[in-house]
Amino acid sequence: MKARDACLSQVPKCLTRELSKKTWPDFERLFETHPAPGAYPCWCMYNHLSGRENEGNSGSRASRVKRNHQRKKTLVESGCSHGIIVYVQGQPVGWCQYGLRQELPRIENNPNYRNLAIENDRMPLWRITCFVVHRRYRRCGVATTALKAALAAIRSRGGGLVEGYPVRCLAAYSEYRGTVSMFEREGFKVIALLGESNVLMRRIV
Repeated sequence: MKARDACLSQVPKCLTRELSKKTWPDFERLFETHPAPGAYPCWCMYNHLSGRENEGNSGSRASRVKRNHQRKKTLVESGCSHGIIVYVQGQPVGWCQYGLRQELPRIENNPNYRNLAIENDRMPLWRITCFVVHRRYRRCGVATTALKAALAAIRSRGGGLVEGYPVRCLAAYSEYRGTVSMFEREGFKVIALLGESNVLMRRIV
């Protein structure tokens, strides 16, 4: 039996919930397990910042963790941060961040991205920017479950044009963007390269 098949046979059905003030403690529980390199100090703030802002990279690691944690909590409390938490047996094991263009502006710093015209600028533009899966549950369908739930959440909010920025090989997992094959299975099409590892993919929801 292949490793992926064995994993899927052992993992119970995943459940999902949206990030909110109510589920914030679950988001904290997941990130406090240090589920992937760099996830804990970031608290999934990277894509919320344009890059021109003070991103809190100065000071000690502990101070960066504290700043990013507080920033994320403030965004959640104000309804300006969206995402999907994935649970297995009641425990949070995965995360996918999505949001409108103005919530997640970071990709616009990429010069390759800036040269790409939006297909229909009258439609809302949504971005799916990050996936974090606890190391014990990788390659078990957790990220795919999160992606499906994110698309359903976007659809429930009126839909629009949705972008993803996945990697072309698993070796680039540290980019936290998901994989091209995962997005293709959900109807996304490759639009352009964004560098050596990432591509821009889009679909309408």
